[in-house]
Amino acid sequence: MSWSKQRIKLKTPEQIEKMAASAETLVAVFRAVGDLVAAGKTTEELAAAVEAMIRDAGCIPSFKGYNGFPAAACISVNEEVVHGIPSARKLQEGDIVGIDIGLIKDGWHADSAETFAVGEISPEAKQLLRVTRECLELAIAAVQAGRRLSVIGTAVEEHAMGHGFSVVEKLVGHGIGRDLHEDPQVPNYRCFSSPDPVMEMGLVIAIEPMVNQGTKRVVTAEDRWTVVTADKSLSAHFEHTVAVTADSVQVLTRR
Repeated sequence: MSWSKQRIKLKTPEQIEKMAASAETLVAVFRAVGDLVAAGKTTEELAAAVEAMIRDAGCIPSFKGYNGFPAAACISVNEEVVHGIPSARKLQEGDIVGIDIGLIKDGWHADSAETFAVGEISPEAKQLLRVTRECLELAIAAVQAGRRLSVIGTAVEEHAMGHGFSVVEKLVGHGIGRDLHEDPQVPNYRCFSSPDPVMEMGLVIAIEPMVNQGTKRVVTAEDRWTVVTADKSLSAHFEHTVAVTADSVQVLTRR
């Protein structure tokens, strides 16, 4: 997919404030759902709780019905990278579970994801979660008005590969605003091919590294939604909605 500078919808300070209000609600949802993650809980129970919290706050789930997706949250377990459809599957001790949630408040989207440990997890899984979270923080630290967008993917890839992990290339981050997915695409890997826009004040993007223990290759399951690692290795996913303002970078979905 290609885009031009004209297709990137820069936001005004007032619009970013509205997006920050959406993000504040999303942060509250994440804090609550994190407390619900436990062995024996089904992924559909978690998704139902997410939807109830979003609607109780007077908001709309971004994901439910989006291109036919059936739930308010994508819930992906172990080798599932993203877009997991909630089901009767019960979480087990030692699992890792990625929860990706978006919501709309007053017409503005916020989007975030976090991978949680279910009880005590293996040292290898702990390292994967730690490194992926660090990849997101390093990517955010690279964001600055006047820099090229490619610095984000470079930061993610260098850190992940430096710890022996791989970065999913088939899926990327994105611009966000009144639409859930806007330009520009935000690769999590070194990508210097054109276009590589300069980040400007008013840019709002969802940065979301997806890091695998094994191969970077992924496949889509028969449900046509769930993306899994090709070698069934573990995968972790963290995401924040980030805004470039006049004098700083705001992580709108910071917990």
